[in-house]
Amino acid sequence: MDGWTLRRPGSERINPPSPLELVHLPTLMQRTAGRADVAVGLIDGPVASGHPDLEGAHIKVVSGYGPSCFQSSPACGHGTFVIGILSAKRGSAAPGICPGCTLILRPIFPERAEPTIHPPSAAPDELAKAIIEAVDAGARILNLSAALAGSSTARQERLEDALDVCRRRGVIVVAAAGNQAKVGGTAITRHPWVIPVTAYDRRGRPSGVSNLGG
Repeated sequence: MDGWTLRRPGSERINPPSPLELVHLPTLMQRTAGRADVAVGLIDGPVASGHPDLEGAHIKVVSGYGPSCFQSSPACGHGTFVIGILSAKRGSAAPGICPGCTLILRPIFPERAEPTIHPPSAAPDELAKAIIEAVDAGARILNLSAALAGSSTARQERLEDALDVCRRRGVIVVAAAGNQAKVGGTAITRHPWVIPVTAYDRRGRPSGVSNLGG
């Protein structure tokens, strides 16, 4: 193995799969761009909705939360990056998985105009509230890029109750495991209804910063 490139004896270099190919998305993306009646709830930072790659995206903000977004804010950068994975137009450098779907945005990360070295974060009870509000707004799939920091055996009753609501209503929940290089679960990733995901490199190995289950 040579960097990111594989080599077989007596053969030319073999380029590694693209990130989309690694998770088998190109075939799906060729079949569909999604439909407006598929509502995906995004609980994340606010979004720079004027970004050119989001032109034509179906983005709705949960009532009561303004669309303001500081371009230099880590919260805005994170929210815009994640929504781009889902909704960026297909001709962009990083085409979205389902640009035809409706995105229901419930901002959760507080904004700061000044740069900071700390990643955006939110309290468990605030996340529980955001989950219920996104589901009430019509989300049928939830993307939670707001992992709890580190592993913990402590109960988070309101958060667990909110995830139980998703289960009863049949709302699919996909949640980031987190990037603290910890082993163990949280109230989110332990919940039986949640599909936890973790970061991999282009060789299909967990990233060094990824949280992993016990």
